[in-house]
Amino acid sequence: MKEILNQYKNADVQFIRTTKSAVIVTGILLLTACSVPKVSTKLDAAKLPENFDAQRKEVAKADFIPLKTETFFKDPKLEELLKKAIAKNPDYLIMQERILIANSHLKVAKLALLPSLDLVADVSGTHFGKYTMEGVGNFDTNFSQNITEKQKINEKLSPNYFLGGKVSWEADIWGKLSNRKKAAQQRYFASQQGIRLLQTRLLGDIAELYFKLIALDKQASIYDKNLKTQERALDIVSAQRSVGKATELAVQQFNAQNNNIHAEASELKLSIDQTEKALLTLLGEYGGKIDRSSDFLSGHLEVLNQKFSVDSIIHKRPDVSEAYFELLASNADAKSARAAFFPTVNLGGYAGFNSFSFNTLFDAGSLAWQLLGGLTAPVFNKGQIKQDFYVSNRRQEISFLQYQNTVTTAFNELSALLHRNEAYEDVLKYKMNEINHLEIAVNVSNDLYLSGYANYLEIINAQQNKLQAELDFVNIQLKNAESQVLLYKALGGGIN
Repeated sequence: MKEILNQYKNADVQFIRTTKSAVIVTGILLLTACSVPKVSTKLDAAKLPENFDAQRKEVAKADFIPLKTETFFKDPKLEELLKKAIAKNPDYLIMQERILIANSHLKVAKLALLPSLDLVADVSGTHFGKYTMEGVGNFDTNFSQNITEKQKINEKLSPNYFLGGKVSWEADIWGKLSNRKKAAQQRYFASQQGIRLLQTRLLGDIAELYFKLIALDKQASIYDKNLKTQERALDIVSAQRSVGKATELAVQQFNAQNNNIHAEASELKLSIDQTEKALLTLLGEYGGKIDRSSDFLSGHLEVLNQKFSVDSIIHKRPDVSEAYFELLASNADAKSARAAFFPTVNLGGYAGFNSFSFNTLFDAGSLAWQLLGGLTAPVFNKGQIKQDFYVSNRRQEISFLQYQNTVTTAFNELSALLHRNEAYEDVLKYKMNEINHLEIAVNVSNDLYLSGYANYLEIINAQQNKLQAELDFVNIQLKNAESQVLLYKALGGGIN
């Protein structure tokens, strides 16, 4: 009975000692937690306005529908080019590979929360010197009457066999690993938005070049038409010179104007070729011709006749979403860096067969196991932990400023484009009226010249004005088309 009481007494003493140790360790952890710097929380974004532009015409009735290229541009030939670019553009394909890399980082970060398990098969042989503790101990053990023949050790070469598994696990008490996982997850989301952003820019660049080709084709047609008009005027003046009704000066002036138009038309053909080559490069093709429409087609006016929720549209843009996810990732990085100040709890162990004889390796007596537990607290590491946390915190604030700048830019960009697209409709209407009046002026100048009421300079001037007005009209059409492309980008683009 006395022995039993002594055992209980020893157990109580051991329990009290263990409890005291736990209390001391807990106290150390709490003191450490109190001295750790905090993650910056002063990251409040400026509130967005409720409307893009108070002066915008309020004709919208339908709710905003996410964009699609086929409904926004409404040009089947352009749609084919966009599909081809998504399949073959090198930059876009590179970005897809980077998304796979980001996904791989995410998978690794998730697995970091799980225990690490290794299967181990170790074989070694050691010859211990006679004047070492191991050598003397092995020699002495073989003379012991308490061991069996199987338990005797080979003194010349002492082998060691181990076959089993080792496990280790870092307890994520402070959220260091979970925040690393969160950072990797947010960067994966950011990479997905990055490919949306790249796709939107790629499709926008292709649309701009495509519309430029259409504009150049229209201008080339204008030059051809005006050249025919000029040649008819030259024939008239040449005929009148032969009968003494016109001078050589008039003929030379018309010839000079014709040559100038030929030169500009040739330069225009060069621009067409260069634009085609630039577009083929984006398509990932070596050469060929771009099949295109003869006029500008677009359904952007239907988009303008929809309701615009500022917050919804802005935060659906890929550049804003990418900046937002990067902000979340940098915040998780800062929290993970802060967790490095706290002690690390590591648990582990192994289990398997361990023997100094291969013949007894799989005997029940060779079964061995061990449980491990450790607590590591940083005390002095040359300021590296503080530096890592400081940098992570500053990067978080940089990410916030970049996010805020992206939101501000997106709002002002879209606000300006909504007004710009509406304004171009009026500009095109007035420019068309100008061309109609100049067309009449050219015909009148020819009639007046034949009747003797106008000189050749008035004909040249009228034709030059008409040519320039037609070219300006196409340029404005191109600017309008480019504005539509910018609007497409500003509204977040559309997945093909």
